[in-house]
Amino acid sequence: MNLKQLALTAAVVAVAACQNSQMKPQEGYIGPSSIQVADGRMTPEVLLALGRLSDPQLSPDKKTILYGVSYTDIASNRSVRNLFTVPVEGGDPTLLTMDGKSISCARWSPDGKSIFFLQGGKLFEAPYTDGKLGKRILKADIPGGMEEFTLSPDGSQLMYVANVHSAVEVPSDTDPMLDKAQAYATEDLMYRHWDHWLTEIPHTYVAALGNGVITSGMDILGGEEVKFQLPNGPFPDITDLAWSPDGRFIAYACKKLEGKQYAFSTNTCIFIYCPLTGETTQLTFTGGYDTKPAWSPDGRQLSWLSMARDGYEADKNRIMVADVVYNDSEEGQGSNPSIENVRELTANFKYTVDAARWADDSKSLYFAACTEGIGALYNVIPGSEPERLTADTLWFDIDCPFGVLQDGTLLSAYCSMDFPTELVALSGNSLRQITFENQHILSQLDSHETEARWLTTVDGKKMLTWVLYPPQFDPSKTYPAIEMCEGGPQNTLSQGWSYRWNFLQMCHQGYIVVLPNRRGTTAFGQEWCEQISGDYSGLNMQDYLTAARNIKAEPYVSGVAAVGASYGGYSIYYLAGIHGDTFDCFVSHAGIFNEEHMYYTTEEMWFTNWDNGGLEEYAYTPGQTGPAGDGKTFGGLRQGGSPWSKLPKTQKHYAHSPHKLVENWHTPILCIHGGMDFRVPVEQGMAAFAAAQYMGVPSKLIVFPTENHWILQPQNALYWHRSFFDWVDRWMKKD
Repeated sequence: MNLKQLALTAAVVAVAACQNSQMKPQEGYIGPSSIQVADGRMTPEVLLALGRLSDPQLSPDKKTILYGVSYTDIASNRSVRNLFTVPVEGGDPTLLTMDGKSISCARWSPDGKSIFFLQGGKLFEAPYTDGKLGKRILKADIPGGMEEFTLSPDGSQLMYVANVHSAVEVPSDTDPMLDKAQAYATEDLMYRHWDHWLTEIPHTYVAALGNGVITSGMDILGGEEVKFQLPNGPFPDITDLAWSPDGRFIAYACKKLEGKQYAFSTNTCIFIYCPLTGETTQLTFTGGYDTKPAWSPDGRQLSWLSMARDGYEADKNRIMVADVVYNDSEEGQGSNPSIENVRELTANFKYTVDAARWADDSKSLYFAACTEGIGALYNVIPGSEPERLTADTLWFDIDCPFGVLQDGTLLSAYCSMDFPTELVALSGNSLRQITFENQHILSQLDSHETEARWLTTVDGKKMLTWVLYPPQFDPSKTYPAIEMCEGGPQNTLSQGWSYRWNFLQMCHQGYIVVLPNRRGTTAFGQEWCEQISGDYSGLNMQDYLTAARNIKAEPYVSGVAAVGASYGGYSIYYLAGIHGDTFDCFVSHAGIFNEEHMYYTTEEMWFTNWDNGGLEEYAYTPGQTGPAGDGKTFGGLRQGGSPWSKLPKTQKHYAHSPHKLVENWHTPILCIHGGMDFRVPVEQGMAAFAAAQYMGVPSKLIVFPTENHWILQPQNALYWHRSFFDWVDRWMKKD
């Protein structure tokens, strides 16, 4: 389907939406696609036609769910997100808006009679009656725009995120006449993050919500602390801040470090702030990430997620709970509360926690955790062991509940390799899907089979490997296979849905898809997860080869391609130098090629410091230095993972950098990279392509100059998918 056909499809859908609604679509409105699937196959065009459901919110009366859906128009190279509601018992959703500009962060008012939302950085409120929105009222117009917001429990206060100027200097800082010059100057690290130069950083503000338009608020961090980020980057999330049930206090997570210390440390702590007095109290002090503070509904306890070790972003995420001690002499008076009796609720739980929320009775917490490659829900009562609520026979990934009904039914969002996010209700052992956003498209696709294989690794351990077979699979025929090398490196190939590495699309294109959960994946306990640190070139590479040789031994497999991104891209470059003739072609997206250059050019230094063999004893510790011979130190930063470190694991790591094995390269390789990727800078992909060219290896380079670690713009994404299949088809379907 060409761009003109895609534009026509979008126009037909918009007209149909107008005919079925009293609303008139605004200019630029994009509605659901009516794409017709040819031959029952998922294609890149079909993938990008799917609606993307997100951010469900349960109404105060627990009867209605508010959510948003983004639809994409390839021809105009844009997506637009509009709002829907659906009854908790299911049924037809109601379209609330038909705007030409995206609406985000939609929230119910505490009484459920109106909906607040952001559009173009401005905050609006609209009355909600009988499934319809009334006239919108501008509630806040902050200079520079608002990023996120949340209302206090009684609706009288607004907490919002906006950007402030950072310590990174631009020319107009020194001379206002240089307002057209573009340059960035810094005397410290963390001057860029993910895909943007840190000329601005997020701060969080509080303002009274009245009848007037809010134009400013009170900075929670205070004017002197402009150097800190709240919420933390690179993806600020206001769920790192939480109102107390009575609206008097705000608990928040913040890494109050800057420059080199910020770059090398993950020591994020929990604080309590009082909007009335401006008082701030620090509750936690040492360790790694402390995030997602949450008050129990009765206000007597505070929970948060915590990683024990500084500098290790993939440490086990635990649920911590503490009793809240109020210091009031009278109601509404006194200093900030303190905490006592801090305890871990998941000490004996094998897996890492993704997210948690309190039950309405304040007696337990629900949480989500990926368990043996499958997303699962749990409930834990303080003092007891977690209880699993979803069966291990249900192959899907599921989010932490966003709502709990009076009868105990849990409302959540879930997905699998076969379908993107939908809303679901869980009660006991029963599961009821609430929304069917993409059923009209997915129902046109042919079905396929998925298998869970437990393979024996070179050291005798068991590794879960998902295998997806093409529709109408016939074992008497032969098929090419694609093996996925996961990124992270600490990540998991679970039942999740992806718009980049879409496994359903791969198997629908005639490939057997092999997904090994090699060493370093996070859903199999910390020992399996942590083995990869300092051993990038070791056992996990053998795990990949084990999976490839296992599938290649099947009589119905004609050959195997290996593909991956980020650490998966590193895996591709390294496997290219050691695989012999195991693989028939490679695709590396945003891959690490030269580890030494990566250390000097990436932004989050705690990552390379730890995983390059520095490990926890060489993380950031204020006022300390490392043992002699571990590398130079400055400002309390112990760089055990640096190229000049004398640590054996670190020296091994750099000695086994993929770029040192290019003389062994002989397999066709496609290198893809984003020009705005600051995590794995674009020069890594360019260097790998140059090496392949020098060695006479069939190779191709694709650079997306305006994309980051991911490919997000619709036309770029479509080109990415088409290029991916053009390449693997060229080498895997030669006949």
